Amino acid sequence: MQRQHIAVIGAGTAGLAAAIFLARQGHHITLIEQAPALTPMGAGILLQPSGLAVLDMLGLREKALQYGARVDTLYGDTAKGRVIMHTRYADLGLADQSHGVGIHRASLCHILDRALAPLPHKRLMNTRVDAVTEQGSGVRLTLHRDGITDILEADAVLIANGSSSQLRPPELVRYDRQYPWGALWTMQPRPDTLTEPALRQRYEGCHTMAGILPTGSTPAQPDAPLVSVFWSLPVADMPAWREGRVDLSAWRQQAETAWPDLAPLLAPLSSSRQLIPATYRDVIMRRWAQGRIGVIGDAAHAMSPQLGQGANMALADALALAQSLSGANDWPDAWATYHRLRTGPIRFYQRMSRALTPVFQSHSRSVALARDLSFPLMYSVPWLRKQMALTVSGLKTGLL
Repeated sequence: MQRQHIAVIGAGTAGLAAAIFLARQGHHITLIEQAPALTPMGAGILLQPSGLAVLDMLGLREKALQYGARVDTLYGDTAKGRVIMHTRYADLGLADQSHGVGIHRASLCHILDRALAPLPHKRLMNTRVDAVTEQGSGVRLTLHRDGITDILEADAVLIANGSSSQLRPPELVRYDRQYPWGALWTMQPRPDTLTEPALRQRYEGCHTMAGILPTGSTPAQPDAPLVSVFWSLPVADMPAWREGRVDLSAWRQQAETAWPDLAPLLAPLSSSRQLIPATYRDVIMRRWAQGRIGVIGDAAHAMSPQLGQGANMALADALALAQSLSGANDWPDAWATYHRLRTGPIRFYQRMSRALTPVFQSHSRSVALARDLSFPLMYSVPWLRKQMALTVSGLKTGLL
């Protein structure tokens, strides 16, 4: 396809990665971000082998390893010592895909931003997009900045502004709802006692889930390794945490009783406001593009974090888009290839994530009992154990 002017809305993982790929192909990129600066919020994410492979194509894998922390195993058990999850990347039998990487969102954003910076592109920060309209042979974006409304015209637009996007073409959206459960997050210095390269989780029924993820370091403090700590919570309970109406001492005692390893990580907390609430959406689109408008990343297929695929799916979207454009004659041709490449993986991971969510975040006693009995049995079967590893690694394209 001839050189296009492509507007990319959102400077998160999907938007930055797509901008890099497309700028390297020679397209003119305008990156639009509502925040005044690239200061991603949130805690750690787990880069799976699928996401690391995309970073490798961008020449950024080593940077991710520099800032991140190697993860070899995903391990989850109950307070009574029953092992529910024990997924090892080594079960894949692939030397170049034998681990994941825990990394802070800020570090991943920094890596992608530094790769984009020297490439020809235009950047509009502190700019909100109020409307996207396709017209003739292009698109018109209505922008708002500092009280001033402006118009940007481009050949095409990529909507990559996250799970709560209001810019998705409504006729393409089949389903959009918030999950009733979310999580509280905190970042803490990594204790010397937590050196195992593993994402560890602790369960009590389906109603209590905590996790500790090695998260590497941030560009601001490259020599200070961190861990991300999360605690599952119904969304309905989050206002009390944000408003400081929670008895933090009582909760800390409950959490440390369930999992003593949390004690040194929760000790520095003095207020419930120090825990960052995170909510999740379930977004299903009929298609991810039409005409000259495409939707990628969480804006296109938001899902619960049970399989840890958000950033990895975003990176895979960016790669598939670049591959689709490289051999396309026009936008319909490009979107046809894109849908062929992405439909299988997106539909599979959306279904799996939706099915697993109540298994780890609900009040169901029967589901908890079924999980605690069945999961260990599944891990005892070599073929199923490998399928679980493939699923977690982001390498599955369908059920079989």
